[in-house]
Amino acid sequence: MKIISGSISLDEIKCMATASFGDMVKAVVDIEKGLLALDAELHSDLEAQLLQDGSIQKNLWGINLYPELPNAEFVEFDSMINVRPSGNNRSRGVEDAATRQKIMDIVNRKVQA
Repeated sequence: MKIISGSISLDEIKCMATASFGDMVKAVVDIEKGLLALDAELHSDLEAQLLQDGSIQKNLWGINLYPELPNAEFVEFDSMINVRPSGNNRSRGVEDAATRQKIMDIVNRKVQA
């Protein structure tokens, strides 16, 4: 598990993917603090670490990163931690376009090609 406050190279993410799921790395983004947590078996493990470090649950969103895919397919919005009917998100995806954009902005700042 790694929490990225600065940046991480795409090559590092590729190594993480190879060592775990083969083609994918699970990640959780804190859209308020601009943090990216990577490399755990479950999104909930990453979420728990960020919560322990002071993040607030409503700001945490689970995604998957596919480092070998083109830019448009690099991020997948799919995680059980995203299901929160009380927050108006009833699916594993991220239904709010503005929230998806915040996530993409953070990922694009953190991941260096």
